[in-house]
Amino acid sequence: MATGFDQSRLDRIGTWMDRYVAERKYAGSSVLIQRGGEEVYFNATGKRSVEQDLPFERDTVARIYSMTKPITSVAIMMLAERGLFHLDAPVSNFIPAFKDMQALVPNADRIDQVEPSQAPTLHQLLTHTSGLSYPFNPGVLAREMDEQDILFKPNQGSLAAMADRVATLPLAFQPGTRWEYSVSTDILGRVVEVVSGRSLAEFFAEEIFAPLGMTETAFSVSQKQFPRFSSLYTPLAGDAMALNEASSGGDTLRMVDKPGSSPFEHADMYSGGGGLIGTIDDYMKFVEMLRRGGTFDGGRLLSPETLRFMMRNHLPGDIASMGPQSFAEQPMEGMGFGLGGAVVLDPARARCPGHVGDFSWGGMASTFFWMDPVADMSVVFFTQLSPSSSYPSRAELKALVHGALIV
Repeated sequence: MATGFDQSRLDRIGTWMDRYVAERKYAGSSVLIQRGGEEVYFNATGKRSVEQDLPFERDTVARIYSMTKPITSVAIMMLAERGLFHLDAPVSNFIPAFKDMQALVPNADRIDQVEPSQAPTLHQLLTHTSGLSYPFNPGVLAREMDEQDILFKPNQGSLAAMADRVATLPLAFQPGTRWEYSVSTDILGRVVEVVSGRSLAEFFAEEIFAPLGMTETAFSVSQKQFPRFSSLYTPLAGDAMALNEASSGGDTLRMVDKPGSSPFEHADMYSGGGGLIGTIDDYMKFVEMLRRGGTFDGGRLLSPETLRFMMRNHLPGDIASMGPQSFAEQPMEGMGFGLGGAVVLDPARARCPGHVGDFSWGGMASTFFWMDPVADMSVVFFTQLSPSSSYPSRAELKALVHGALIV
């Protein structure tokens, strides 16, 4: 028994991971668990490249996509702690293109059916209640974003220009009235640039990655990382991100991005919503910073009070009560949303073992983390399969971990 875990039950995690590989659901994956700052479990299995027969290892470099969002949210709160703005400030204070906004009227079926709207606030952007959307969501705005290819991809140019393009479209709804997963955090990344006077890549590197010792996390794959960079797979026949047109293909592991031709090797877009690559140990340093109240290895990013504030539920109820119409990779009942991640309000309603206050988020390539303040535990899961809604691996992993936790 290690730190309150039953070792034989922890070993079930490896069996589960191997089964996903054997069934060609995931090419490879890794899991890292720490409790009280002590490592209690690590396992890696399968391949980072099926075609080249290269193993998925501890130092494999992966696309973390939306697990970038909590990092951008921390950056915003670091600037807020310096008194540079208040969270109720409208985003138009920082990005003038968001002045004179419009929103779609209720039940609109055309992009030109609009009414005047306030600009979203920073708080509404942090909580995905801004009225923005994603191209892979259902709805009128999402379809227009899809047609205009507004997704903040690594090779789509400057963050400033893309943020201004988002501002030319109407909001999907009046800010604050609904919850919809969106490019809100990309817009916040641009706010970080405007307020700090630095690119998002520079701010992350200097203010977050350096203090935490996250030497393997960036927007572009470095030369030294290139041999360890994983391929990305999808079970879909079409675009791995085009969820509105998703159809199953004959191959459950169809490669869609690989070393040598990946836009992540020379990113010119610094996407605060989904642009980072990194290793599992690097991301664990970030999660441990959350668990330890804003500090890791001597580097303090935030105060414990600010972290507690971020990891509270900032919605009136759970996500489900706010009429979400977005892409979902986990239940929204019993789940609230803080600043940059989901918060468990009721494990029973969320239909997954855990504790009230668990803070988590994942990425489109099926990566996932959660920080459990009750069990004093941090868990990070890495793999490379898009979309993340393909399999219920997150709920299964949570059940496995809590099934092994006996003290």
